[in-house]
Amino acid sequence: MQRTQFGDMACSIARTLDVIGEPWSPLVLRNIYVGINRFDQIQQSLGISRKVLAERLKWLVDNDVLERREYNARPPRYEYALTAKGTDLVAVLMVMVRWGDRWTAGDAGPPMLYRHHTCGQISHVELHCSVCDQPMHARNVDVLPGPGAQVQERA
Repeated sequence: MQRTQFGDMACSIARTLDVIGEPWSPLVLRNIYVGINRFDQIQQSLGISRKVLAERLKWLVDNDVLERREYNARPPRYEYALTAKGTDLVAVLMVMVRWGDRWTAGDAGPPMLYRHHTCGQISHVELHCSVCDQPMHARNVDVLPGPGAQVQERA
């Protein structure tokens, strides 16, 4: 069975899923964001097979989400760092954290807390409009065709 090419769709969600939609990828990105950035550390932390991890890391490097940096020449050893593209994806993960903390954490509460550098307070991500700075939610947004939308021809 051939995998659907989400990257070819005229949909930003589909294109994002093409890059990080495989279930291990967001967890790999999370680990690298928090400083678990060497192959053996990531593998041990996630309990992921070495083969799958190697494939995920290669895919994320090939898609400019991560960069591979040599930290030891003999033998050659590498660690991984977020690129600008990868750092932007962390914002997506932080929105997922907010949802997971609200809907799946249960009585134990959130497994991690996030301190905002600017104010020093424990906080969470909220979406705001880039124009008026008011909160944005699914209930107060209309979705309209953009310049990259594909026009479907009718038969």
